[in-house]
Amino acid sequence: MIILKPISNFKIICLLLVFPLFGYTQQAAKIDYKDDSNFPKGKMGQVIQEAIDVFNANNAQKISQFITKHRSEDILKKFSMEDIQEYLLDNYRKTGGVNFHSIRTYTPSRPDKTVVIVKGNNFDSWYAITLSFLNTTDYIVDSLWFSSANIPSNVKESQISETELINKTSALLDKISKKDVFSGTVLIAKGSEVLFEKAYGEASKRFHVPNTINTKFNLGSMNKMFTTTAIMQLVEKQKVKLSDPISKYIDESWLPKQITDKVTIHHLLSHTSGLGSYFNKTYWNSSRELYRTIEEFKPLVKGETLAFTPGEKFRYSNTGMLLLGVIIQKSSSQDYFEYIKNNIFTPSGMINSDSYEMDQPVENLAIGYIPVSNNALGWRNNIFKHVIKGGPAGGGFSTVRDLHKFALALVDKKLVSESSLELLWTDHAKSRYGYGFEVKTSTAGKVVGHGGGFPGLNAQLDIFLDNGYIVTVMSNYDRGASPVSKKINTWIERLKK
Repeated sequence: MIILKPISNFKIICLLLVFPLFGYTQQAAKIDYKDDSNFPKGKMGQVIQEAIDVFNANNAQKISQFITKHRSEDILKKFSMEDIQEYLLDNYRKTGGVNFHSIRTYTPSRPDKTVVIVKGNNFDSWYAITLSFLNTTDYIVDSLWFSSANIPSNVKESQISETELINKTSALLDKISKKDVFSGTVLIAKGSEVLFEKAYGEASKRFHVPNTINTKFNLGSMNKMFTTTAIMQLVEKQKVKLSDPISKYIDESWLPKQITDKVTIHHLLSHTSGLGSYFNKTYWNSSRELYRTIEEFKPLVKGETLAFTPGEKFRYSNTGMLLLGVIIQKSSSQDYFEYIKNNIFTPSGMINSDSYEMDQPVENLAIGYIPVSNNALGWRNNIFKHVIKGGPAGGGFSTVRDLHKFALALVDKKLVSESSLELLWTDHAKSRYGYGFEVKTSTAGKVVGHGGGFPGLNAQLDIFLDNGYIVTVMSNYDRGASPVSKKINTWIERLKK
């Protein structure tokens, strides 16, 4: 089989992007690997070279010819040729083409995988083309996966200054925005001092309205940070307890008591409840007009079951975060959106953040765009795929300046106490995730924040707790922000001490 995220199948990719995939490769548990820059000889080398050449050709017909020539019998049973073409074409667009660097081997070994390390042209970032072959004679391709990769073991990168960090960021963004790979805004700060902020691209392609530094971009899943911070405020006010079963707040019009009695608030916060995502078949086949208030999402949740015993393991759950919104309403006697506005946005000074309704004429709001190959413009907007109004699990709007203010309010303990921050930023399930915050460890120390993605939007906030840097990137392009954020973060990790 081919392992991929088919771009044309939005029902699948939307679910994947709600839990951002970029950045996690770099933050995975430490593994031992070695890179050999000698290109493979023989038939395997020939197939690998063909795969790289076809990828760099950026041509659907050549992809089809390669797959037809080298595929196993099962590939096209699981994914259409169009899915495979769009998957590889989308990754070409992201990378700008790649160049061979090495073959990577691991300890312990992975004999069923051939990992080809390549360097992308757009970001000078490292990627892995992972192949599985049916045999070692004709090297029929059984699976193919394109992903981010750790720096090769035989590459040493020098330290840089803060001035070089800013210059490199500016040069990168100029390059990729000219290629129309990035549209959005970027802000880099050290504490309250903004070191770099700039806008690129257009908020509306239809009317050619440029993005500005105050353009509002969709957050995707980043709303989860606001929701979980609000829960910790209510914990501090003794209105809820982390150990409370959610049946105390969630009635059976949502889920049966035999489920809610087993799930605690801690389970929802840490994504260990066993619940799934309300972005299900019913949602995709329904009008977005049906889902505006939290209560209106109830039909999407009703009927969900537990995938495992709560607390047993980690499973990213949009349903869990939605239910935290119900708990906020029940325990505070306030509308969720009003609570977040009054207790998160206002104290932080976030004047351009809210769960705006997409059928209202909100000023300076970016429309999301998805790259396509089936029209002359090369783009399709995401208006009819998106929720009409965001909520506890995601879908709101903000700006890079507002997210910077949110980060400062957190680290300055204006929203919750230090003990609550510790809980928000503890990796409870050993999955690089706390309570609504990603929790990563880098050479620059501990990094917390969150990403968000959906067709036509991508955003990322990273707070470097040990050295004070704050990076926020927002984009109205499909997967536009993550590679930019990741590249900036790798430069921060190389800063001179």
